[in-house]
Amino acid sequence: MNKRRLGAEYESMAADYLTGQGYRIVEQNYRNHFGEIDLIAKDRDGTLVYCEIKYRSGAASGDPLEAVDRKKQRRISRTAEYHYAYYGHEAGLPCRFDVIGIYADGNIRHIKNAFEFIW
Repeated sequence: MNKRRLGAEYESMAADYLTGQGYRIVEQNYRNHFGEIDLIAKDRDGTLVYCEIKYRSGAASGDPLEAVDRKKQRRISRTAEYHYAYYGHEAGLPCRFDVIGIYADGNIRHIKNAFEFIW
């Protein structure tokens, strides 16, 4: 299976997980000239959630949650900023950055507010 198809499978798994937690999926694989965001969702309280999804096939590959380094956080932040402004979200709409790690055994770990906006 190619990487893109595998990634789509795990992003779909994460979307199902979030939906089961009461989130509403707004967009999948949002792209602009700054980068890509795997999932954009709204939490039950209306918070706009920008989600990065990471999968690792085993311990030798490292923890998926550690794969979102500062450089990746900056790219996600810039991409989200453009999305937030472009779609005219009302002033004051809360938003956050979450990371969802999917492990080889199928376990999912969701870190809410995993990082702050980075310029």
